[in-house]
Amino acid sequence: MRPEQWQAFKRIAKRQSTRPVPMALIVDSPWMTGYLGIRHLDYYFDTEVWFESNLKIMREFPETIFFPSWWAECGMAAEPSALGVRIRFWKNQTPGEERIPFHLDDLDQLSQPDPHTDGFMPLILHRYEKMKQRIFDAGYTIPVVAARGPLCTASFFRGVTNLMMDVVESPDRVAKLLDITTTLTIDWIKAQTEIIGPSVEGFLLLDDIVGFLSHEHYEEFAHPYLKRICDVFPADWVKVYHNDANVSACLDLLPDAGFDVLNWGKQLSAAEAARRVGGRMCLMGNVNPLEIGVRGTPDEVAAATREVLQNAGTHPLILSVGGGVSMGMPTANIRAMITALTEFNRQGKQKCPRLSWW
Repeated sequence: MRPEQWQAFKRIAKRQSTRPVPMALIVDSPWMTGYLGIRHLDYYFDTEVWFESNLKIMREFPETIFFPSWWAECGMAAEPSALGVRIRFWKNQTPGEERIPFHLDDLDQLSQPDPHTDGFMPLILHRYEKMKQRIFDAGYTIPVVAARGPLCTASFFRGVTNLMMDVVESPDRVAKLLDITTTLTIDWIKAQTEIIGPSVEGFLLLDDIVGFLSHEHYEEFAHPYLKRICDVFPADWVKVYHNDANVSACLDLLPDAGFDVLNWGKQLSAAEAARRVGGRMCLMGNVNPLEIGVRGTPDEVAAATREVLQNAGTHPLILSVGGGVSMGMPTANIRAMITALTEFNRQGKQKCPRLSWW
């Protein structure tokens, strides 16, 4: 994104204003490779392809904030690979993960991963180090780094089903594992920030597994670890949380974890999310990413966009899809979102009243 786009994003994220509503899309290799017609391996491991790919979409959609901006990733391989999970790569699809059998009773023998040396993390750090000045020279900035959250990383290590069973059967061991993955998340955000430099003013944390927990289990196995991550970093940073699973059980508590922005899924309407959040954090969403974003017509996308904007009312909102951009979302549907938002912002130029929760 461009520096002025970051300032617009930050103002809404920190609830300093509500208009004009910006549009931000979380894009990564599953969508970008298909949209641009390139191979996954080239995107992951050819630095020039990665740079030109990101530059192309930013120039093609200058009205849109692509988030987190210049995301260097290898699918979801970075965090699990540092824990020893086997990663399989193919030419034309995202990598897969195969967990290595591991008993929770052996956790004390597992050393804490180091982002500077372990898995694919050093390769990503190297890319940022080599390419950051070129990005800045092109007129763009890297204001946000990304990391998978503690439960997400733990699920790659244990498997989702096993982890859910562990929560019930071995809560003390799960707490030990989450301590390891939380430290890894913090260290990974710090390592990226150190390499990129002072342009970084926030992070994107992705953890859908939190949405699989009950309210009670969220309080024990998610909230303390999410809060620990948020508390480490400066208060003026923008802290964005992505969870497009069902956040009904934890939505009321997420603002207390320290996040500024929630990118949530299609399960809850913007009206319901706004009511429950009550102005304590900014919402980022939630046009249905698959049934509407990919499979819908431009008219259907425009109608869904207007519905989200209207349902959010005066609540702080960054227009997006309900999660990341799904594979196959076409140009026409992105344009339809942009057009509907432009019309909405044009109609709402009058100053909004200051609300009591600002």
